[in-house]
Amino acid sequence: MQPAARAFPRGDMVRRVRLVGIYDAHGGLVGELRYAIGKLRGRHKCALCDLTHGWNPMGSRQWKQACTASPVELELVHRNEATAAQLAAAVKLPAIVAYDGALWSEALSTADIEACAGSPELLLDRLTQW
Repeated sequence: MQPAARAFPRGDMVRRVRLVGIYDAHGGLVGELRYAIGKLRGRHKCALCDLTHGWNPMGSRQWKQACTASPVELELVHRNEATAAQLAAAVKLPAIVAYDGALWSEALSTADIEACAGSPELLLDRLTQW
């Protein structure tokens, strides 16, 4: 799979940044079931999961519409699918990390993502800075 990358003008240069959102959940059938059970019991939450999926395993309509309208390209991975470098850049999960061609850094923290609750458009708008 090709990494998602987006060119953003910055002064007289154009830089390419790869943005990756890391869910605070494991992927795969068992991981998804564990997360759903934990969410039902009130023991687990993931603000990024809530924004992109809510209770719909196929993704929320609002998220899909926001992605279609936004120039931001965001790759989404589960905790067990992220690389060690991506996880090291994230202070806490969920997080969105950015790769500038040399280093990974945290673009949006857990608190930043939680502040976008209910608004995928706001989350994607904040990522246009990267």
